[in-house]
Amino acid sequence: MAAFIAKQMVGDQLKSVKGALGDKDEGESKDAEETGEDPEIVEARREAEEKRKEKHRIQEAEREELRQSIRDKYGLKKKDPVVEEQLMTEGRIGRKKKSPAELAAENNEEEDEDEFSTFPTNLSELQSKVSDLPSKIADSVGDITQKCVVQ
Repeated sequence: MAAFIAKQMVGDQLKSVKGALGDKDEGESKDAEETGEDPEIVEARREAEEKRKEKHRIQEAEREELRQSIRDKYGLKKKDPVVEEQLMTEGRIGRKKKSPAELAAENNEEEDEDEFSTFPTNLSELQSKVSDLPSKIADSVGDITQKCVVQ
């Protein structure tokens, strides 16, 4: 345990000393021109990468043909990525995220409802409700006082 702690404390200091000596570890991620590699080697790597990508593209095309033959044989439908995305969002616990346009439209709709709900639709109806209000309050208070016994 003590050896581990000592190594941790001294290890960082050793790395800084190694860096001052000019280690090549830091230069691996740089471009080929900066590291001084031969241009022929760089070109050979690039060609090898292109061949590898082409090989994988061909393999994937062959696999897709095989998948399609299996779909045809068993009458299966190809999965649609849009449908899969919808299925994944249906299984979510939360709701679907709304776009800014949907949020703005929803806010405008709520504001419109609030504005019109505050205005009376019929003035006589409003007056009758207001005039009935004191009697309703008195009735409810009377009911409560009848049920309660003051001691």
